[in-house]
Amino acid sequence: MRKLLLILIIGFCLEKTSAQTNSFTLDDAVSYALKNNSASKNASSDLEIAQAKKWETIATGLPQISAFLEYSNNIKKPISLIPAEFFGGNPGEFSEISFGTKQTFDGTAMLNQLLFNGSYMIGLMSIKLYLKIADKAKIKTDLEVKRNVISAYGNVLVSEERVKFLNDNLKNVKRNLEEIEKIYENGLTELENVEQLTITHSSLKNSLEYATKFGKTSRNILKMVMGIPINEKIVLLEGLNELTIKKINTDKINQPVSIDQNIDYQIALQNKNSQDVLFKLEKSKALPTLSAFINGTYTGNSESFTFLDSEQKWYGSSVAGFTMSIPIFSSLRRSAKTQQAKIEVEKAKVDLKQTEQKILVEIENAQTNYRFAINQYYNTIQNLELAKKIEKKNEIKFYEGLASSFDLRQAQNQLYTIQNELLQSMSEVINRKTNLEILLNEK
Repeated sequence: MRKLLLILIIGFCLEKTSAQTNSFTLDDAVSYALKNNSASKNASSDLEIAQAKKWETIATGLPQISAFLEYSNNIKKPISLIPAEFFGGNPGEFSEISFGTKQTFDGTAMLNQLLFNGSYMIGLMSIKLYLKIADKAKIKTDLEVKRNVISAYGNVLVSEERVKFLNDNLKNVKRNLEEIEKIYENGLTELENVEQLTITHSSLKNSLEYATKFGKTSRNILKMVMGIPINEKIVLLEGLNELTIKKINTDKINQPVSIDQNIDYQIALQNKNSQDVLFKLEKSKALPTLSAFINGTYTGNSESFTFLDSEQKWYGSSVAGFTMSIPIFSSLRRSAKTQQAKIEVEKAKVDLKQTEQKILVEIENAQTNYRFAINQYYNTIQNLELAKKIEKKNEIKFYEGLASSFDLRQAQNQLYTIQNELLQSMSEVINRKTNLEILLNEK
């Protein structure tokens, strides 16, 4: 009994933990997606690559040490011709002599140190810029992920609310249809009235079936955007009404705009700065390169492979020096590339100005759309209340014989249309607010 009780308690705790893990407010969903969405994860990896590239650039100018081992076996020694008279022979004759041993083993260690290189100096200057570019790319990706999560989260809530509306409407029409069928059976109404309500009932039933399936699809899309396996269950902790009210903030409409915060402007600015660096890089290629080196070599010679013996003799040598490479003439190739880089700088300046103007227009348009979405939301709420009253009045009139089934169906369709308009307006408030926040790069 105790074991059974313990198992039940553990199971309950696990169930609670699972429910907490898979339950999300909108902010929770965004935070989860920024860690698990594939695009965000790849952007984080790109940022790590940029950090590694930083050290790669720095290390280029630090001491470089390499070692070489070379073993050679003279299967047939080369023959050298020496004048025979050196050995007491006749002038004009040559003696055939082989020099060296059959086997040779060389070990060399080399140290290189870059002393001056214009391209390297520019590379060091560009490290900070390179990291900024990677960081801006990460921010841009995260903003798009945030936009997609909020849109998907809102779509799930809209789908669920639409199902609720359709369920209520279907229950009401079903009740009306059952009542009018009874009245028709008693011969107190026309068949057309039954047929009109049957059409409405069938239409609502099909719409409910589609909305239910679409709701599942919307939820799967949200999981995919968040980086959650499709087969896992999630619970959304915020309702559509709650989220819509939270997203209404009229202060956002008229607040001063700081274009410097916009991520697209920042990226365009970084692009201009990077073109400046590339221009300096091309100019730096006309400067000389100076480096120092020191080599140490040990050589062993033997007629057989005795290089691992302790008695093997090794002969050492070393050399140190400097190397300077001076660009003198490249047939105007460097000049042409420098000119290209200068033109790219001018193009980046034009793009930056164009981006600035574009963003100002987008922000103004986003504020206008956000204001309209809020007004539309409040107007639709009022219209929905009126549509409910009209539908109810026509229902009463229909049973009293003062309105036709066509009038009732028209009032019902008007109610259903405004219900959909309300859901659309709520979705617009959420998405328009998100779009404005992203343009202003706000948390």
